[in-house]
Amino acid sequence: MKNYDKYRRNYYMPPVRSTDWVNKEYIDKAPIWCSVDLRDGNQALVVPMSLDEKIEFYKELIRVGFKEIEIGFPAASDTEYEFCRKLIEENLIPDDVTIQVLTQAREHIIKKTFEAVAGANPKNVIVHVYNSTSVAQREQVFKKSKEEIKQIAIDGAALLKKLADEAGAEYRFEYSPESFTGTEPEYALEVCNAVLDVWQPTAERKAIINLPATVEMSMPHVYASQIEYLSKNMKYRENVVLSLHPHNDRGCGVADAELGLLAGADRIEGTLFGNGERTGNVDIITIALNMYTHGVDPILDFSDMPRIQDVYEKLTGMEIYPREPYCGQLVFAAFSGSHQDAIAKGMKWREEDPNQMWTVPYLPINPEDVGRKYDGDVIRINSQSGKGGIGYILETKYGFDLPPKMREDLGYTVKGVSDREHKELSPAEVLDILKETYVNKTSPIELLECHFKQIDGIDAEITITVNGMNKVYHGHGNGRLDAISNAIMKHFDIKFDIATYSEHALEVGSKSQACAYVGIEVEGEKGITWGAGIKNDIIDASAHALISAINRTHITKK
Repeated sequence: MKNYDKYRRNYYMPPVRSTDWVNKEYIDKAPIWCSVDLRDGNQALVVPMSLDEKIEFYKELIRVGFKEIEIGFPAASDTEYEFCRKLIEENLIPDDVTIQVLTQAREHIIKKTFEAVAGANPKNVIVHVYNSTSVAQREQVFKKSKEEIKQIAIDGAALLKKLADEAGAEYRFEYSPESFTGTEPEYALEVCNAVLDVWQPTAERKAIINLPATVEMSMPHVYASQIEYLSKNMKYRENVVLSLHPHNDRGCGVADAELGLLAGADRIEGTLFGNGERTGNVDIITIALNMYTHGVDPILDFSDMPRIQDVYEKLTGMEIYPREPYCGQLVFAAFSGSHQDAIAKGMKWREEDPNQMWTVPYLPINPEDVGRKYDGDVIRINSQSGKGGIGYILETKYGFDLPPKMREDLGYTVKGVSDREHKELSPAEVLDILKETYVNKTSPIELLECHFKQIDGIDAEITITVNGMNKVYHGHGNGRLDAISNAIMKHFDIKFDIATYSEHALEVGSKSQACAYVGIEVEGEKGITWGAGIKNDIIDASAHALISAINRTHITKK
């Protein structure tokens, strides 16, 4: 691309090496989660949510298990202000939930924000103040020095403390050096420490310092080193909740959050499905379920993902990307034949011990744990699919346990249909192909009746229709299928051997039928020709399976 030389790295490394986070393998406990869907997520929508929509979304966040929710920017609009008042006046804040309100470090906005939270239980309120500290913002937007920018933060922090003291409300306070990722880490530390000096946090009333990747500027390891540097050098650290607010400009928001937690952060601000300005906020669902796959309780409840998706899409007007981790429509879908075969075998293996640890190939999480179904969510059938997936669909949804070689034969047939019609096939369409191709075939030979006598082996008397005429044929063999085979071969120009036979009960609704599969090797033809029979009686089903296989050969009538 042209003009690449117009760009440079706009982030700053810590003044000392800060890489202890590298020695940690995984996140071993859930952070404090704070949803910013109703503020950061909402302000990024083409049409922000109405008051009623925000109420509904808020209730869903509580149902999922969020204990801290940034409900908005009360001074930004009448809807934001009214929403805050409604939650307070109608007692919609549970005792164990804290609402968070955002304000710029500007006097009239801070005062408006305090008006909005008046009357709330102080222990249920976080007042979040911010000002931008990055080099670009200092130079281009505010045209102020470092000292002047720091003073804005100090004055904002002091006004929060003054107004809270006057109201007799020990609200919790949060400060964000906005555009932290474009700020020199030592300067960001200086500003945060100055704010903490004003607030004097205690164990009973901790302060939150939030370090946002307002714009994601670096690789995740750089952000982690910045976080570690501030965590190690911040004053009052034991009384500070260190929070992260990653955006996703480089597509690494989740990695930023995860490495930031390894680097010492205690708290994550983010949204469901990563909604937010530009490329969005960090997706809390992905971080939480990443932890879940490592056996760590994420605290939040995502066991009914379809419901959460429906609420989200209805209220935001946004659509969830089909490949969104853990929740997109296609994230559990396997179209590839080799993938389907491995999943089907993994699921079969689990049947031997359903309580064993989850290790199914290609599925990092059990889809059922997030409310998804194997039918239609995991094994999807198109021209890339294979025998394993097709067999799995037929077995788990419809009860057909096809012999392996027959599965392979059907697989080619199904793939051919999908390829010609250039579409995905539903389970019902796969079932139709099975039935139309293999089951109870009646042309050119239709089996009407079949009777057996056991005399030094088995005698078979079969009544068939050929060219519209009913005929009775006889045959003798070691077993019923052998006897029927000999009767057919006596009267038709065909020679074959039965290569494979299997049967099982087939549960269809409240009825139980018998299903049989027969594979024959025909003289002069390559491979095995398959047929299937479904009848109320297993003997009848076996006979129809054999006739179906014969009907799929190129027989010549005498």
